[in-house]
Amino acid sequence: MKNNTLVTEFVLSGVSSNPKLQLPLILLCTLVYLVTLLGNIMIILLIGMTPGLQTPMYFFLMNLSFVDILYSSSITPNLIVNIFSENKVISIIACAIQMFLFIDLGSTEGMILAAMAYDRYVAICKPLNYTVIMNKVTCIALVCSVYTAGCVNSLIHTCAAFSLPFCKSNHINHFYCDINPILRLSLISYIYILFTIFRIGSSTGRSKSFSTCISHFTCVALFYCPIFSMYLRPNSAYAVDQDWVVSVFYTVIIPMLNPMIYSLRNQDVKKALVQFNVNMIRCIWV
Repeated sequence: MKNNTLVTEFVLSGVSSNPKLQLPLILLCTLVYLVTLLGNIMIILLIGMTPGLQTPMYFFLMNLSFVDILYSSSITPNLIVNIFSENKVISIIACAIQMFLFIDLGSTEGMILAAMAYDRYVAICKPLNYTVIMNKVTCIALVCSVYTAGCVNSLIHTCAAFSLPFCKSNHINHFYCDINPILRLSLISYIYILFTIFRIGSSTGRSKSFSTCISHFTCVALFYCPIFSMYLRPNSAYAVDQDWVVSVFYTVIIPMLNPMIYSLRNQDVKKALVQFNVNMIRCIWV
């Protein structure tokens, strides 16, 4: 007999119900969220207020920080509430919104990283044409295209998933499939960049060129390594808990680490941060 039961909510079984773990989890998630907000807001302020950082690379970085703020804010506050709540359920509408935001912001972040890879490719492989290719109009067009593509892509998958009689869609797998072309595009850019760097005659030139990409390479590695592990994992080894861990890593941990990586590894950002602190101290003492 056909089951026409209407699904109105889902049980959040992945959230720990152990009372001893709830308070530490809440404190940890709150700390991570605050660090994420402060770090990414600082990056946005530094880039917006520092004339020397008004370049395409930092324009994309500012948008990356903006997406990280939205990404973390779409998940972490709800996660904290669900850990604390005794009734660990989510309505089907809230679940659809959560899935839409997860795919939208996740694929948008992947595409911003790809745009940053293209920017570094042009800067290193075509330095004489850099200002012509990566002009202001091109950068704005790329960012607008990224946001639009992420939204449309997420809308299609979310509507398709929630039009099924039973919503058994695995949004993590959708996310991996969505960023697969983005991954290939980024890898091609990185291969060209590395070949160009290795062809530079002087060690000083190689070191300088590589230093402009090291922060970005680190962020990309954090973003894509879990995806490689999911792709390489055999179907027989599938586990829902692994997908939950990867989901938390993407939406909670990576948005916190990105501003740290760019602050600690990027000399321009570190100089701007020092100057920002000096200006703040002057304003306080005046």
